[in-house]
Amino acid sequence: MNKTEFLRDEIFLRYGNVKRARGNFLYTEKGVRLTDLYREGGRAILGWGSEGSGAFTVFKDVLQRGLTGSFATAMTYRLQKAVSELLFSERKIFVFGSRQDALLGAQKFSTDISFYKPWALAQDSSPVSFSSTDCVIVEAPFPWAGETEVLAVKEELLEKDQSSSEALRTIRLAPVTEAAIARSIYDLIAAIQSYSEKDFFIYDKYIAPYWLRKGPYLYPKVSKERYRDFVLFCLDCQIVPPPSYELNGIVPFKADKGVFAKLSKSNFS
Repeated sequence: MNKTEFLRDEIFLRYGNVKRARGNFLYTEKGVRLTDLYREGGRAILGWGSEGSGAFTVFKDVLQRGLTGSFATAMTYRLQKAVSELLFSERKIFVFGSRQDALLGAQKFSTDISFYKPWALAQDSSPVSFSSTDCVIVEAPFPWAGETEVLAVKEELLEKDQSSSEALRTIRLAPVTEAAIARSIYDLIAAIQSYSEKDFFIYDKYIAPYWLRKGPYLYPKVSKERYRDFVLFCLDCQIVPPPSYELNGIVPFKADKGVFAKLSKSNFS
């Protein structure tokens, strides 16, 4: 059993099936609302469902137009434009079905490679700039896209060497998916402009015993050896943490601080 299956099964054992997902919350068959700090490893960083997101509206609209085939549309250009705006630099994009394939593809162009992380902070706590990086791998902030990764390569690298783009293990997305991912990136750009430290630190009183927070990201203070037990403890407190010690959690944007009430009254020892 992998760690994602472990988390899924433990949620089911306690609360039954998830009936609905909205924002930062999972609503279960047993009438219990869970606060999701995992959010699909960041793919649902903006929350679940259509609340506050234009991506699902765009997906539905393009789906109704029947754009689900392999033919050329303007959606590919829109996705490339969205990624370029996110990174503040002109980019050529390649789409891959896994992070490993995206990394192997990036290595054909340069050794200067970064994984994009919104609200990422440098060692001096200043925002990380990705605009000067040759190759940036962007995880689609649209959970329906699954393991989709977008490799954004500086255009000048392609002008110097066209051959590097040959034989890449890219995948072709249906136009409807391209359109939804493009809109999700614009949603992310808007969120980056809307949320800042003032929105993240309000949970510190409750999470400080268990996580170190950097921006909106949560890193466990418990040891790796005890992390599995910590996951079970959190689930009992109606909190969904990442299933793996190596993955960071995410603060529940806009959620009331009361979602951590049960956690703050309990003790992991």
